[in-house]
Amino acid sequence: MTTTLNVPLGARSYPIFIGTGLLVDPACYRPYVAGRQVMIVTNETVAPLYLGAVAGALDGLRVETLVLPDGEVYKTQAVLERIYEALLGARFSRDCTLVALGGGVIGDMAGFAAACYQRGVAFIQVPTTLLAQVDSSVGGKTGINHPLGKNMIGAFHQPRAVIADTATLNTLPDRELCAGLAEVIKYGLIRDPAFFDWLDAHLDALRARDPAALAEAIRRSCENKSEVVAADELESGERALLNLGHTFGHAIETGAGYGNWLHGEAVGVGMCMAADLSARLGWLDPADLRRTRDLIARAGLPTAAPPELSAGRLLDLMAVDKKVLDGRLRLVLLRGIGAAVVTDQFDPAHLRATLGG
Repeated sequence: MTTTLNVPLGARSYPIFIGTGLLVDPACYRPYVAGRQVMIVTNETVAPLYLGAVAGALDGLRVETLVLPDGEVYKTQAVLERIYEALLGARFSRDCTLVALGGGVIGDMAGFAAACYQRGVAFIQVPTTLLAQVDSSVGGKTGINHPLGKNMIGAFHQPRAVIADTATLNTLPDRELCAGLAEVIKYGLIRDPAFFDWLDAHLDALRARDPAALAEAIRRSCENKSEVVAADELESGERALLNLGHTFGHAIETGAGYGNWLHGEAVGVGMCMAADLSARLGWLDPADLRRTRDLIARAGLPTAAPPELSAGRLLDLMAVDKKVLDGRLRLVLLRGIGAAVVTDQFDPAHLRATLGG
């Protein structure tokens, strides 16, 4: 069974297909391919598993492939240049289409390349990790990392379609599955308390890869994100709530060295920190703080930053964040489970205490 959601953005609206067997279904791709030139961008881990299947679904078109190294450490300007070189070397025109086959790193880089190549070409997201299926493939955020800050160089560029084949999760390592659960939990915390309760009841099934539970978690996550993106495509307001835990988490990822912590692991800690600071401010009930920490721990995620990252170091890294305005750090905090706010109204002493300083 295939579930189809829509991201309603006027002329830039697009479908999200969720189900099994979609990877090889030409009907999921063909209506969204511009022209006849297609470049599949993937990585060394995913290519042996799924590249042939996706290329087969695009049979009859001119299909080129590019296999990049796997890992967050390669989400750089130098590796991005390889995509441009492949497109130019193949003489791809403005009506070409990029297909991003992989996790969040591939989706972000291929999407950014599509945003920039000849000032913007079409692309299709084919996410193969839980984190990418529930979060990074939807909403049009693309980009690369800089040594001083994660995702600080990028563009908004919406895909033509998102094809989330849940069967790809069968080959996902346990650590990657758990990392994806962080972004799933996020939706319950920021705006969907009923979903948080559902996750509390079904977390064991999700970790056991129950197909029905995973499909439901992906559907509800994508519904939440689609509604937020439709209301605030360019993150001028409500969409910033999707960054719960991310300011803390990006600091951990950067400070620990890209690739040493998975994005979802760092976000899991970041959400614990956001909940802790919210409780210190008197906004979040202590019982809800415990529920948040317990669910994140049950998801197999860390709940504390690496001890080598001091409060001072984390604060320095958090200062390089896209939500900083006029020199003031803004954070996504909680006034309850399902009630998030973006604010700069917090006592710096409480923040330092949350960070362990």
